[in-house]
This record gives sequence, structure tokens and C-alpha cells, in this order.
Amino acid sequence: MVEGSLPPILQVGDVLLSPDIITEYFACDIAKCGGRCCEEGDAGAPVTMEEIAEIEEQLDELWPRLSASAQAAIDKGGVAYADPEGELVTCIVNNRDCAYRGPQGCLLRQRPISCHLYPIREKRLGSLIGLNYHRWEICKDAVDRGRRENVRLYQFLREPLIRRLGEKWYEELCIMVEELRQQGIIKS
Repeated sequence: MVEGSLPPILQVGDVLLSPDIITEYFACDIAKCGGRCCEEGDAGAPVTMEEIAEIEEQLDELWPRLSASAQAAIDKGGVAYADPEGELVTCIVNNRDCAYRGPQGCLLRQRPISCHLYPIREKRLGSLIGLNYHRWEICKDAVDRGRRENVRLYQFLREPLIRRLGEKWYEELCIMVEELRQQGIIKS
């Protein structure tokens, strides 16, 4: 996949990103994994104060569709909590399952940006934003599907990347990728 030598970190505007975001293949295959990234883990999904407010606004509407265990977890700890690192995350059930997951996926009108961007994880680095690819064995089918369909991670996550960073930023990313292709640093 990589012909030349990519730097260890790429930069587009004020965003630092790991090169595997543009070189690795990825396309979620929910039919195969069943959305396990919403079921397995040791903490909820990172959320902003604005997203917490949005969840609270939806709570009356959501309540009847939440499982009894999700209702109990929200009653006990609220719609979100601070994880051991102090980051605000969504409420979880049984120390692993997202409280807002229903049989057909997320019950929220709009998923938190951290969920929408997954498997890209965002980290604040002073005035910069860092984006990394979080590899997880449960996403093996997504990697296989991306390879079969020739879809790179940044292409699969076009919509959430634009939602988070804007159309202009995404266009700059695509220009950088094309320049790297023309230089023979990455294959098409």
C-alpha cells in the first residue's frame, strides 16, 4: 500500500493526523459486526457539553425506547459522566454497553461526533487537533470490506470528517492525498 515514506504525522490546517487514516482500508460492515463498538468497551463515547444538552433535550422522547437497564443507569448517573481521565462520556450499562443503543442502532437523533467519527479518535493538543486511527479486532470485517471495495478510512468517514472539520478542510485533505499519490508515496 505505501510505496514511499510517509512522515509519522501529517498536517492539514490545525489538524494533525496519523498517516494510516489515509492509507488504511475501512468500511463498516454492520451486518457482520452488529455494531459491537457500541456494546463493548470500558467507558462511554466522549461527548461535549453541547452534546450532553442535546441528549437531555431528547430524553423524554427516548425514554420509552430505552431498555430498563439503560433507564436505571441514567437514573443513577445521568446521561453522561466523567471517566477516570476526567473526560465526559455517554452513560453506559453494565460497565460496557451504550445506554442509547437500540435494536436497530443508535436511538439518538444525532450521534455524538466521537461515535460518528469512529474508528478515528480525536484528541485536543493545545491549539491543534490530533486524529488517530483506533484499531480494534471487532472491526476486522470493516477492514476486509474496505479492502474489497477499495475504500480508505478517510473516504469512508467523509461525512463525519466534514461534520467535525468542515468541507474546506476535507477538500484540503483530499488535495494532500492526491499530491502524495502523484509523488508515488501512496498507491491509488
